[in-house]
Amino acid sequence: MIKSPEKLADTTIQFSAPVRANSPELQQLFDFIALGASERDRDRILPYNVVELIRRSRLGALRIPVAEGGGGSTARELFEVVIRLGDADPNVAHIVRNHFSVTERILRSERTQRNRRWLKAVVDGAIIGLASTELEVKRSGGGQVANTKLTPDGDGYRLNGTKYYSTGSLYADLIFVRVLVPDGTKAFILIPTNREVIDLVDDWDGFGQRLTGTGTTTFKNVRVEADEVIFETDTDKDNLPYNIVPQLFLTAINAGIIRSVLRDATNLIRTRPRTFYHAVSEQASDDPILQQTVGQIAANAFAAEAIVLAAADGLDRLPAAQAQGEEAETAAALATSLSAAKAKLIVDDLALRSATLLFEVGGASTTKKSSNFDRHWRNARTLSSHNPNHFKARAIGDYEINGTPLPQRGFF
Repeated sequence: MIKSPEKLADTTIQFSAPVRANSPELQQLFDFIALGASERDRDRILPYNVVELIRRSRLGALRIPVAEGGGGSTARELFEVVIRLGDADPNVAHIVRNHFSVTERILRSERTQRNRRWLKAVVDGAIIGLASTELEVKRSGGGQVANTKLTPDGDGYRLNGTKYYSTGSLYADLIFVRVLVPDGTKAFILIPTNREVIDLVDDWDGFGQRLTGTGTTTFKNVRVEADEVIFETDTDKDNLPYNIVPQLFLTAINAGIIRSVLRDATNLIRTRPRTFYHAVSEQASDDPILQQTVGQIAANAFAAEAIVLAAADGLDRLPAAQAQGEEAETAAALATSLSAAKAKLIVDDLALRSATLLFEVGGASTTKKSSNFDRHWRNARTLSSHNPNHFKARAIGDYEINGTPLPQRGFF
């Protein structure tokens, strides 16, 4: 059962505009988010209050250049922030995943009037959601559209159709939608979520990432203006062949989960009042077996973060490659997508193993529902399942053996 949304909690955090990657206000925000993360997950309390604080902080403008009013962060700095946010609450981190993916698309594109308008909305605090997937399409992730269509309406259009897995859109101000246009080709639109009649339903019932608003979105004769449609042929459309940010984003959240597991494991041992009669030490904190277990989790957290940031460095190299021409940009994008795919295989495994090791630290008492320690495994497993690893590994292997480029659709 879904509990009522929280009221905006009182907080003394005063945000600069917008918050920067290494600012003390950002750490205060993450500390606040972490305080209620377990309770929200356990009781399914939708984090509207947290998203409102993120909106006020203008965290979503982190990658927009300072000259355009944003935080001016590099891709590496963005993913450092994602790991920290995943540590605080992986649900909240997942909510803003599509926001940063869409913002990155706009940043890579020509600065037309509408792109400047959309970036200005983000600088002012707007959060972007996504509606792309249709269950009627037999192959997921390939960018196909079956029933979400635009029809002409005067100098604009009307939109009708249904999307699923609309992560983050429940909390968003704008929504990025893949559609069919009248000539049968595909396009994207970016429109406000409060426009009549858009119905956002929180019907995601997965055992993990339960608060992300990954539900159904229905459009019923929704008005769409002409300049809100991004056609395949538009000069201000992002044409990068690989969509790297949303994939690496999930991996970064899993790296953050390992950090959270490490903190819980350490606190469990420090506060554990008793141990087993056959343990080698009277105090749990002095037990070499438990020390070894926490040491392994700590090493996993270090490795996961290093791997994610190494892949993120490839994103920072893309602008220079773009300046050298299409061939250089495509090669750099392929290399970065390959790094992100490899990172997923390793970090997902580290996250799931670390979440399991937590139960070795505390024993049966750690399985109590009130402790909610199982959320780490549930959330990591759900994130890992978005793009099954065996398909990723096969594509990597085909590239290494035969030189076959990675697929250029939604999962790479």
